[in-house]
Amino acid sequence: MPIFRRLEQRLTADPARVVVRPFHLSWQAAGLATSRAGRLVSDILDMNDAAVDRALEAVFHDFEARHWQIARVFETRFEQVATDLKVDCALISGAKRLLIGAYFCHEYSYAAAALMNPSIVPHPDQSGLDAETVRFVMSLRAVGEGHISSISFREGLVSASGRFDLVREPPIATAAMAQPGGGDSDGVVIVNRDHDSTLSGTVIFPVTPAQANGLEDLRLTAFTHDDGEKEWIGTYTAYSGQAIHSELMRTHDFRRFSLQPMAGSAAVNKGMALFPRKVDGRYMMIGRQDGKNLFLLGSDEMCEWSGGARIMEPKYPWEFIQIGNCGPPIELDEGWLLLTHGVGPMRKYALGAALLDKNDPSIVLARTPDPLLSAADHEREGYVPNVVYTCGALRLGKTLFLPYGLADSSVAFAFADISDVLAKME
Repeated sequence: MPIFRRLEQRLTADPARVVVRPFHLSWQAAGLATSRAGRLVSDILDMNDAAVDRALEAVFHDFEARHWQIARVFETRFEQVATDLKVDCALISGAKRLLIGAYFCHEYSYAAAALMNPSIVPHPDQSGLDAETVRFVMSLRAVGEGHISSISFREGLVSASGRFDLVREPPIATAAMAQPGGGDSDGVVIVNRDHDSTLSGTVIFPVTPAQANGLEDLRLTAFTHDDGEKEWIGTYTAYSGQAIHSELMRTHDFRRFSLQPMAGSAAVNKGMALFPRKVDGRYMMIGRQDGKNLFLLGSDEMCEWSGGARIMEPKYPWEFIQIGNCGPPIELDEGWLLLTHGVGPMRKYALGAALLDKNDPSIVLARTPDPLLSAADHEREGYVPNVVYTCGALRLGKTLFLPYGLADSSVAFAFADISDVLAKME
C-alpha cells in the first residue's frame, strides 16, 4: 500500500510568467568607438528628441503593463551599460537614458520550458498562526529559453492534518537584482529582492560567468548556528555552460541573498546537501562525489569541502545506476532521515529513504529496499519522462510533507506518516 498521500494540486511551467533581464551584445572592446554595444549606444545618442520619444512611447506601450516599475529597470540597466562602456552621462537626456536601457534589456519567460525539483523550509515569519500550521518557503527550479535554470519561490501554509495553501502569485514577476559593484574578492555576490515585491513573485537569475547557464537544484535548510541564530542556507549547482561547481545561497530574511562559491575538491560535484546543524562540532554535508554513490563530508568551514567517506552504494535494483540525496537530512529522535533517489532500468528515477545515526551520520542504520514514491502512469510523460525528484521535504511533527517534481515538467505534493517511512526500512 502506498505510504504517500498525494494531493491533486500541481504547479506547471507557464510561458506567461515573464521578467525583464539584461540583454548582452558582444562587447569585444570597451568604449563607444570599437564595440558593437558601443556603436548601438552611439546610434541612439544620434537620434533626435522626437524620434527618441516615439521609440520610447512604443516600448512603454508594449511592456509597461507587463513588468514591475519598468522605467526604474531601464534606468538601472543604463547605468550598468554606461559604466561598462565608460560613457559620459552628463549630457544624456532622461529619455535617451531610458531608451538605451531598453535596448539592453529583454523579456524572458523564466519557466516556459520546465518547473521542477522543489525544496521547502519553514518561513522566517511564523507569526499569527495556530500551533499546528507552518508557514513555508518553497524554492523551485524554473527553466526557460536556452535551458537556463533560475530559482523562483512560492510561499504558503501547511499542517499535518492535510492543510495546504499556496500564496497566490502576483500578476507581475520581478527579478532580484545584483548589488552594484559585482562580487567581492571571494566571488560572493549579493542579490536583493525589490523592497516592494513579494517573495512568491521573485526570481533569482545567474549573475556570474560561473552561473551563466543556470542555478540548478537548490537544496534549502533552516540552519541553526552554535549561538542559536537561524540562517536559511541552500546548496545549488552553478553551471557555466561548460563546467559545474557547487555554491551556497545564504539569507536571513529572503530579501537579501548571498551567492557564495564553495572551495575544495568536493565542490566540483553536484547534489550537495547541508545538515541543519553541526554534528560533533563540524559542518556536515551529504554529497555524491563519484556520480554513483553517497558520501558524508565534514568541514570546519561552511565554504570549504574536500574528501569525504562513502556511506551508501547502490544496493537494490531500482537504484543500480546511481543513488543521490533528495535534500538535507531531517532530524528525528531515531536519527537523521535522508530522502534519496535511485535510478534504475530505463533511467527511471524513484524516491527512497535511509536512516543515519544521529551522533555519527557515517553509520547507515537502515534503508528502503523498495521505492517509496515513483511516477504513476498518468505522471510519467513530460520534459524528462519517468522522473520523480525532490530537493527537500518538511517535517511537521510526526508527518512528512513532500513537494516533488514530475518528469521535470510539474511539481506535485504529498504527505506521509514518518512512522510509515521508517517501517519500510530494513
